[in-house]
Amino acid sequence: MRPSALPNLIEAAGRNARRGFPDVALFEIGPLYRGDRPEDQVTTVTALVAPHAPRRWDGAKTDPLFDLKADLMGLLEELAGPNLQTVQGANSDWWHPGRSARLQLGPKTVVAEFGEIHPRICKALDVEGPLYAFELNLDVLPEPKRKATKTKPALELSPLMPLSRDFAFLVEAKVAAGEVARPILGVDKALISDARVFDVYQGQGVPEGFKSVAVEVILQPKDKTLTDAEIEALSAKIVAAVDKAVGGKLRS
Repeated sequence: MRPSALPNLIEAAGRNARRGFPDVALFEIGPLYRGDRPEDQVTTVTALVAPHAPRRWDGAKTDPLFDLKADLMGLLEELAGPNLQTVQGANSDWWHPGRSARLQLGPKTVVAEFGEIHPRICKALDVEGPLYAFELNLDVLPEPKRKATKTKPALELSPLMPLSRDFAFLVEAKVAAGEVARPILGVDKALISDARVFDVYQGQGVPEGFKSVAVEVILQPKDKTLTDAEIEALSAKIVAAVDKAVGGKLRS
């Protein structure tokens, strides 16, 4: 008879963070109970994001609260949701009072609550914040129109923790930073899940006409833990691939 699905999602975010996946987006569709009568049961979509974004060399970032609100409004648009009123200061007490709001249909019908989870909730559940979430009551929305959709393949998750390795390559200044990361993804598609540029540097220690591009490579083992020798062999292939693609040399 839970009044909210948020505790389950918050604890799931904490478990993911402890296993090396701090940047997660989770959701659950199911019943909540506003009281002990049959009519107090409602069906909700509850979503939670833990915005621990990867490093970026350009320093660009957005406010995760507004990103979350955009996701909520996009979902409402897909569900043919009506025009709603935004109301602040009336949310449940597990929300941050200055970083949350609700969407209402008229003065009484609450369609959704969204915002930052109150820091005391994160502390009580031993999960590092900030966390952002929304709860959308499906029962008060009109029946959506049917749309043709394409299904995605089932998500496959590995029980093993991912590994992170950083590489800094010297390349000609004219080479785009993204061109350094691109060949890395093709070295071993089964093991390399991502390659992200997190720093671009020109200055002292870098030859004239060149730049240093730092790339974080994420390795995701599937069936066994990688040995040091296997990691070194894969690293050598990564360096060779960047050298062949853009003439990049590993910076000493």
